[in-house]
Amino acid sequence: MRHLRAAAAVTLAVSVAAGVTGCGGGTSSAGGSNESPKTLTYWASNQGPNIEADKKILTPELKKFEKETGIKVKLEVVPWADLLNRILAATTSGQGPDVLNIGNTWSASLQATGALLPWDDENFEAIGGRDRFLESAVASAGKEGEPPAAVPLYSLSYALYYNKKMFADAGITAPPTTWDELVASGKKLSKDGKWALGAEGSNLSNNIHQTFVLGQQHGADFFDEHGKADFTSDGAVAAVKQYVDFMAKDKIIAPGNAEYAQNQSLTDFAKGRTAMVLWQAAATTFAAQGMKPEEWGVAPVPVPAGAPGQGKQTNSMVAGINMAVFKNTKNIDGAKKFVKFMTSDEEQKILCKTYGSIPPVKAAQSDPAFAAPELKVLRDTLATSAAPLPQVPNESQFETAVGTAVKELFADAAAGTPVTTESVKARLEKAQQTMQQ
Repeated sequence: MRHLRAAAAVTLAVSVAAGVTGCGGGTSSAGGSNESPKTLTYWASNQGPNIEADKKILTPELKKFEKETGIKVKLEVVPWADLLNRILAATTSGQGPDVLNIGNTWSASLQATGALLPWDDENFEAIGGRDRFLESAVASAGKEGEPPAAVPLYSLSYALYYNKKMFADAGITAPPTTWDELVASGKKLSKDGKWALGAEGSNLSNNIHQTFVLGQQHGADFFDEHGKADFTSDGAVAAVKQYVDFMAKDKIIAPGNAEYAQNQSLTDFAKGRTAMVLWQAAATTFAAQGMKPEEWGVAPVPVPAGAPGQGKQTNSMVAGINMAVFKNTKNIDGAKKFVKFMTSDEEQKILCKTYGSIPPVKAAQSDPAFAAPELKVLRDTLATSAAPLPQVPNESQFETAVGTAVKELFADAAAGTPVTTESVKARLEKAQQTMQQ
């Protein structure tokens, strides 16, 4: 979530931790201290092709920080499937890291626990000031009107990746720009044991990312202006049905994708089994699996008609990774120094180049590497046609409830069970009831 890996199953409700304040970050008392000035524990999210790749990428940078400050950083790379549950367990047990990565969509949920250091003006000043960062990235770091719960580390958006040879063999001369074009091209590509579009049908957060964007295109937000769940509006139902119908009706997603949750769709793409995939900064994963850069292309995610933009032309959620500090860390000063180091101009260039993400630090974007074709699409999408997921305290429960509904509908489609407007609405009604319990 290389990039932001879309987080997999989220089973702990944030409401469990919502009343907890000052927890996590080891066993020190709330409020933070500097009892261990020479050590930090860091939970990094799995950004690269695998955990070992992340360790190889991050370890030299952590050694650099240790040389500069004398502070040793103990690194643990946590898989996306486990990360949110691990964080929530830390907020309730008081046993956790000093510094950690979080998916930016979790910011408001984790902010509500009271366990994370708020990034007020004073704390931002300690890392060079809030104005160093893209405001859209900071806006995805917590509830509006409150100090952010984290600092942007890697920014991302979605793009459409396509296999050039498979397109040429099918007589398709350009990537689709609308969903009708994608389905039409997809039917030409789905033959001889190969399929047009990859999906991660059992990955709850990836399901949310895709259906949220389609919801925007159908005029649905999934929450009303008061932050109350609104999953059964006509637009929300239409969005979920459109996504599942790529398998159920259009037959351009393989039925087996209903069980995918660990980036298997990227492997299928890299191995020439699937012609398209909707993903965030996939280049390093493709390279790790032996795919050459000239074998694939990248384009904006399709829209209903016309060109990407705001409102119903939204074609991505605002994706990214934020860096947070448990506020009762034994080394509050060292934790802030580490955040400052990781968000410095130089480190942003190094890390974002390596992972294929967009620097949320404005000065770092001047590096020519971020004008490369893939990153230009991601950067332009982030700037012009991406919308943030709802910054509500129960956003993580939203991912669980609606993400599970989509997963179940994909399972129906794979089994040959009809997916109708009524069945979609019924699943979403169940999801909404779960949120209200």
